[in-house]
Amino acid sequence: MEKKNNNPAKISSISQFHDLFQLPKPLHPMVSLVDNTKLVINEDLANHAFLLDFYKISYKFSTKGKMGYGQGYYDFNEGGLMFASPTQLIFTENEEGVEYGGYTLLFHPDFIRNYPLGKSIKKYGFFSYDTNEALHLSDSEKTIIIGLLQSIDNELNTAIDEMSQDVIVSYIDVLLNYSNRFYKRQFITRKTISHDLLLKVEETLDNYISNSETLKRGLPTVEFLASQINVSSHYLSDMLRNLTGLNAQQHIHSKLIEKSKDFLITTNLSVAEIAYQLGFEYPQSFSKLFKKKTNLTPLEFKNSLN
Repeated sequence: MEKKNNNPAKISSISQFHDLFQLPKPLHPMVSLVDNTKLVINEDLANHAFLLDFYKISYKFSTKGKMGYGQGYYDFNEGGLMFASPTQLIFTENEEGVEYGGYTLLFHPDFIRNYPLGKSIKKYGFFSYDTNEALHLSDSEKTIIIGLLQSIDNELNTAIDEMSQDVIVSYIDVLLNYSNRFYKRQFITRKTISHDLLLKVEETLDNYISNSETLKRGLPTVEFLASQINVSSHYLSDMLRNLTGLNAQQHIHSKLIEKSKDFLITTNLSVAEIAYQLGFEYPQSFSKLFKKKTNLTPLEFKNSLN
């Protein structure tokens, strides 16, 4: 794979996107459905980084070869649904001998701004997932997603009237709800992989606290935890929530409380010393978290054992 040009170029509008990839002018300035086979990625665009000012949802499948994408190679023979939010870095690829099909939906934030979706879209963590965390669709799921994309395309190719935007936003809303459902299914059907990641989470947190990394680097963060097991922070939180009911930050807090109880039971360290050992900048912050999680202050917990 050729070396990527990592100096990102900004694409401000959907019309600019169409021009750049040699597509016909969009039928609507703020929303477009692109046939991936029509994209023209020339030498100047290949292996290039871009920042988009709009949302991008791509269903891609490799019709020939193994496609490089993002930071590495990924096998899209079975197809994958990928999401990108505005200002998120994306890469183009132009691997020799690789062809791919599918569709790409583009829509500007202003297109949904005055609808409930304008706010609720922020709840969908998969817009921040990495490429290797794409949603893989079963045949029945693929039928649903492609059907919705085709319905959007049909609406765009119908004479625009006062209801067009309402209808298209409704289709996007349903598309995201189905995607959310299918991701939950994927977490369940891939439980073996997810449980392996859960074990890595526990091991990473145990090592971080036991090796006194908290003294050097402070409290463990979700970003640190995700980087250690090679997943995005949003994917990590969503995976853990589906497995255990707790997101990544809550897992970190639970581990800190568990370790603090060990200190309170087995040592004579003061509350301030325990807070310092765990990486808290202020003892009050530790005491507040402990009370929130246990309904007792650290001293009340310690005294209750006597």
